[in-house]
Amino acid sequence: MLTIMKEIEDMLMETQTTELLKKCSEGCKMAVNSMEQVKPYVKDSHLKEVLDRYDCEYQRLDEETTGLLNAMGDEEKEPGAMASTFSWISTEVKLMLKDDSHQIAKIMMKGSNMGIQSMSESINKYTDASEKSRAVAKDIVSVGENFSGEMKQFL
Repeated sequence: MLTIMKEIEDMLMETQTTELLKKCSEGCKMAVNSMEQVKPYVKDSHLKEVLDRYDCEYQRLDEETTGLLNAMGDEEKEPGAMASTFSWISTEVKLMLKDDSHQIAKIMMKGSNMGIQSMSESINKYTDASEKSRAVAKDIVSVGENFSGEMKQFL
């Protein structure tokens, strides 16, 4: 009986770990895609430097997430096509109307705050996920909070 319970707990942990890591991968990719999308519009060198730094940070976290998923025999997750398309169109329209640092910072902060909320929900949902996957998710939240904080100077 104890063996069966242990197997069920292990399966639950593995499932929740995989789901949390997929959310991490999806979130990092959304962040990187958003930054890459706005970079052609950036005229302020300091804003470009901040975007480049966080772009690298999200790519590093995505690589870590992908490595953990691959070690479990699973694959990274791409952002949903509908969400990505809507985000892309919305950003392009806003930047066509006004492409200054203020507008870019607002767009980036909004996306970052949505990512923080989504990742925090996932952390709270997948309570049985491995400590390593939960730590990566918390790192993503922390990076998002720091990024959002740094964007305030451009408002």
